[in-house]
Amino acid sequence: MLSFNLKKQLLQFLAEDIGKGDITSALLPKKKILVRIISRENAIVAGATCAKEIFKLNACNAKILRKDGSKVKSNQIVMTITGDIGKILAAERTALNLLSRMSGIATQTNQLVKKIPKKTKLYATRKTAPGLRYFDKEAVEIGGGQKHRLGLDEMVMIKDNHIAVIDSLVAIIKKAKKKYKKFEVEVENTSDAVLAAKEGVAIIMLDNFSPSRIKSTIKVLKNQKLRNKVLLEASGGINSKNIAKYGKTGVDIISVGCITNSVKGIDMSLEI
Repeated sequence: MLSFNLKKQLLQFLAEDIGKGDITSALLPKKKILVRIISRENAIVAGATCAKEIFKLNACNAKILRKDGSKVKSNQIVMTITGDIGKILAAERTALNLLSRMSGIATQTNQLVKKIPKKTKLYATRKTAPGLRYFDKEAVEIGGGQKHRLGLDEMVMIKDNHIAVIDSLVAIIKKAKKKYKKFEVEVENTSDAVLAAKEGVAIIMLDNFSPSRIKSTIKVLKNQKLRNKVLLEASGGINSKNIAKYGKTGVDIISVGCITNSVKGIDMSLEI
């Protein structure tokens, strides 16, 4: 069940499109009909619950035939909607846009998850469209990935620009340790990874490391008996073409920005 705040956000999406009223659909006679939303591609469905709520907010009734997380084949019906034709058409594009985007993210995520070992977790990043973070990350989870941080207030993540301001990796780690038990640090070389591990950092992000460089870093951490004390995350330039290689390195986490910032929506259409 969607929370009050999410319903409010969906209502805002709907209001953005409708404005003062759908002046085209106003030309149509008042008529109750049944329509279908059909996927034109094989996909993992995500956003069906949200699409149903959008129609409900515009006084229509929707029935989900393919639940979030289920596989759908080309030309299969995802849901049916009944209501006044004007009301349905006014909500059509808002519902389809969100359903298409979320299904695209879930499908792409699912494809990537299949290319890495089960013990390795695929994480989303904060590279999401403003206003759509909840929906983007929900779609990642539906596709088999992990949401990671929804916002800056969830966990400390010390990155290169934070380190540049203080000009000392150790100093900022010690400062973070005074307030937080668990946090993440981004490093750009093996020596900093070792340093962070020695300082008791829980998660170390290996930023823009090649697969071979990750393997050599893990070897160094193992030799110093530090590997089992940290979670290692690979990040930067990882995509469908190279993710399998990163999956073989032995990292615990792979974070991928392209699943949310370069979304290819699934072709969904509404038919009367």
